[in-house]
Amino acid sequence: MKLRRSIKDNRGESAQFRRRAVVGFVLLLLGLCLLVSRYMLLQVTRHDEFVTRSTNNSVKPRAIPPARGLIYDRNGVLLADNVPAFRLEVVPDKVQDMSALLAQLGEVVPLGQDDLDTFQKQLQQSRRFDSVPLKLHLTEDEIDRFAVNRWRFPGVDVVPYLTRRYPLSGLFAHVVGYVSRIDANDLERLDPDRYKGTSHIGRSGVERSYEDVLHGTPGYELVEVNADGQTQRVLETHPPIPGRNLYLSIDSRMQKAADAAFDGRPGAAVAIDPRNGQVLAMVSVPTFDPNLFVNGISKADYSALTNDPGKPLINRAMKGVYPPGSTVKPFLALGGLEDGVRRPEDTVLSTGEFCLPGQSRCYRDDERGGNGTVNMVRAIELSTNTYFYRLALDLGIDRLSAWMSRFSFGSKTGIDLLGESEGILPSREWKAKHSKAGWYPGETVIAGIGQGYWEVTPLQLAHAVATFAGHGVPYLPRVGMATKAVTDEQAQMLPNPPSGPSLITKASHWDVIDEGMRAVITGGTGKTVGLNNGFPYLIAGKSGTAERFSRTSEAYNTNKNTAYLATRHRAWFEAYTPSDNPQISAVALLEAGAWGAQDAGPIVRKIFDAWLAAKGSAAPTDTPLAIPATAAIPGNEDIPVEDASTMPPPASSIDGGTP
Repeated sequence: MKLRRSIKDNRGESAQFRRRAVVGFVLLLLGLCLLVSRYMLLQVTRHDEFVTRSTNNSVKPRAIPPARGLIYDRNGVLLADNVPAFRLEVVPDKVQDMSALLAQLGEVVPLGQDDLDTFQKQLQQSRRFDSVPLKLHLTEDEIDRFAVNRWRFPGVDVVPYLTRRYPLSGLFAHVVGYVSRIDANDLERLDPDRYKGTSHIGRSGVERSYEDVLHGTPGYELVEVNADGQTQRVLETHPPIPGRNLYLSIDSRMQKAADAAFDGRPGAAVAIDPRNGQVLAMVSVPTFDPNLFVNGISKADYSALTNDPGKPLINRAMKGVYPPGSTVKPFLALGGLEDGVRRPEDTVLSTGEFCLPGQSRCYRDDERGGNGTVNMVRAIELSTNTYFYRLALDLGIDRLSAWMSRFSFGSKTGIDLLGESEGILPSREWKAKHSKAGWYPGETVIAGIGQGYWEVTPLQLAHAVATFAGHGVPYLPRVGMATKAVTDEQAQMLPNPPSGPSLITKASHWDVIDEGMRAVITGGTGKTVGLNNGFPYLIAGKSGTAERFSRTSEAYNTNKNTAYLATRHRAWFEAYTPSDNPQISAVALLEAGAWGAQDAGPIVRKIFDAWLAAKGSAAPTDTPLAIPATAAIPGNEDIPVEDASTMPPPASSIDGGTP
């Protein structure tokens, strides 16, 4: 067999190599073009975008909460301050195992169950890259121990902040109120932009009602952080706008005098300037320390307050409702004059009891045997029940309730504080809502002396007295008087014009009631306790004694002739002075007393004494209560106007920067 040798085709192999080389070159060129185009896209076309994204990996915005506005009394006494403190904050996005971190962190800085519960609630409502407060108001020892172990806890930092402090503690607790930590429910309703970085919100009193005034506008800063998220330096700062300072109309000297006059006995007192509706004092006894609530009250402290039989958390001045007793008699008499049912000289014979025709039950006078024949002035002076039984029947319940409602009985007064009770004004409409029975004449009779269904708050009665003392011109009660921002040259008065025309159509009607109330002090129940002794101005007033339990009750008969009877009544006293040109009116209530003038009257007198001391020895004028001249406020040039924040903002972290 003949072998055939293949002949090598050099030309074909060369052509094939060239084709492969061209294809390879084209592929390389195509790859290079793709690489260049991608480079152009990343480094040229989208350069700004990726530079920004790269910068954001090392530069973070951080909210700066605004300093809360301070609160002062009308004389510049500080009632709510901001003080520096430190808290632990956690950024959830930096934590892989939150449960493990909290367990380990608790070994370094003690974490109470209250802290953990609040943290978990806020954690659910916050974004993962936002800092969430874990523990507030760290001690120096806790800060030191965390600083040593800081490397173990990425995403956890100690951050300074301004916390609220109430220097006068419980004296203004029910008026000023308190702030507390923002909770999950708050987060659902608050504007996230306006409250960014804010940990506290007004919870009660003025702190809550004037939240929009006291809370400022947050700022922000750009900070450079390392791989662990810790701040290296501050690149840019936009400072926040602090909240406005708030000046209250209350005089702390009168507040202290009223509080001391109660001597720990449960009750309330309210003093109002009848010329403008400014509340000069508002006291509720017993009270509590609002500082306990600021950074989270412990369960033990809260339990102690809620289980206290004195119920210190209740603002008795606004929320406590009590039968007013004889304190409503001057208003009822005024209603008789205004409706034409009575003339001042009309008389009624008081024999000791008043009986409705066809009824066997009769209604007593306080004085056994009665007061004889009395006109309107004498009936107010002696608090003659029979006169007002008859007047109530002649008016009828419909006219009686319609007239009394004009003084805000049975409704809210409109004070600039939240949580006010409406009380009860006896009427057909009210009873129809609560009972299937109709209205009976006997219910009208006892309504005439402030008993039966009647329920009023001390604030309602104080508002009514102030309205009358102001010759019938009504003003809404106000505790907020003026505001001032750091940038303002002058504080701004909060307007409070009359809420309507005078309720009194004839000046002579006012004069008759005023004469009767002056007679209470000079010849009636007020004389027995010397309420006008040593006081330079005439006082006009009226006592009220409303039963807590009757003489026929088991409680009365069980404790008869014992000291327990000294607490059988609600003791009221209302008054204003100077009677010819009223500048202050006041109401005091003791929840448990013997008689209105005897027990509550001295409280009102001590309030007037404090007012007189504040005025000095000057004669009464038409100007507002005198206060130290330290600043200019339109219409009241004597209110001090310190800056909204007396303290420079602290660093936002222990590494430096501003909050």
